[in-house]
Amino acid sequence: MKQEVTKRITLSAEWEEQEMVQLTWPHEKTDWAPMLPEITATYIEMAQAISKYEKLLIVAPDVEKVKRLLAEHLTTQQMSNVVYHQCPTNDTWARDHAFLTLSDGTLLDFCFNGWGEKFEASLDNAINRSLYESVHSPLSSLLSSLSYENHLDFVLEGGSIESDGKGTIYTTRCCLLAPHRNQPLTEQQIEQELKRRLRADRIVWLDDEPLPGDDTDGHIDTLARILPDGTLLRMPLPDPIYDEDGTQLPATYANYLIINGAVLVPTYGQPANDERAIQRIQEAFPDREMIPIDSRSIIRQHGSIHCCTMQYPRVRG
Repeated sequence: MKQEVTKRITLSAEWEEQEMVQLTWPHEKTDWAPMLPEITATYIEMAQAISKYEKLLIVAPDVEKVKRLLAEHLTTQQMSNVVYHQCPTNDTWARDHAFLTLSDGTLLDFCFNGWGEKFEASLDNAINRSLYESVHSPLSSLLSSLSYENHLDFVLEGGSIESDGKGTIYTTRCCLLAPHRNQPLTEQQIEQELKRRLRADRIVWLDDEPLPGDDTDGHIDTLARILPDGTLLRMPLPDPIYDEDGTQLPATYANYLIINGAVLVPTYGQPANDERAIQRIQEAFPDREMIPIDSRSIIRQHGSIHCCTMQYPRVRG
């Protein structure tokens, strides 16, 4: 008689098979308003790349407007891969307000408070519940065996953690111990909460300092990324980039997005540095196509490609 093997439930690794990727679309009521045409063009470019390989979920206050826009730039096949959810939003950083998904399809809804109450985020913090409760939610048709877990009593941003898919979570002290996150919890207490809520065995804390201009207090996805072989990929930095006021922007090559069959790599108009970063990531993911995305528009609001996106893994059978 065969003995059934219980499959381990973990926070999925980003390189595992995905059902879709979420983009929360920029609009005139976001901080993108002064440069809306430029950032919209970048989002269209990301939408083109993602929809070529897998489903794309667009969250926006006016989905009909986004549909008309995308129809001008995507093929019929790509458009068939795009699904939409309409709800009000503060901003566009899906990495930090979207669900974290366990390998069994459990959707973890954590509190997003604008990176330690720096910015208004109440609308973004309600997106997940809106998605889950909508009768016509794209989630219901794209993912099976869904369940919802409310973790809104704990502040956690998706960009602040990396998972190896085997029970180890990587994070940074500078972010998770920063003010207005989960005080008065100590590091040890936060570690226990992460283990419990994310079904993790081990938390690896990094002591890297935040990049100049980083609003997140040092998200790990701006500094180092975990690879399938268990090693940390530390990327070279581009040459410093400054805004019109002379403030350095947090440009980083570590903020790439892995999708099915490809990697979207941020570039910054620095051919030698950009090519060096692309080659480094290609070596780490030799079987995936490298898709460069000029991210100079995104860093104007202190993020990059990974910050704008959130993957939904394919539920393990």
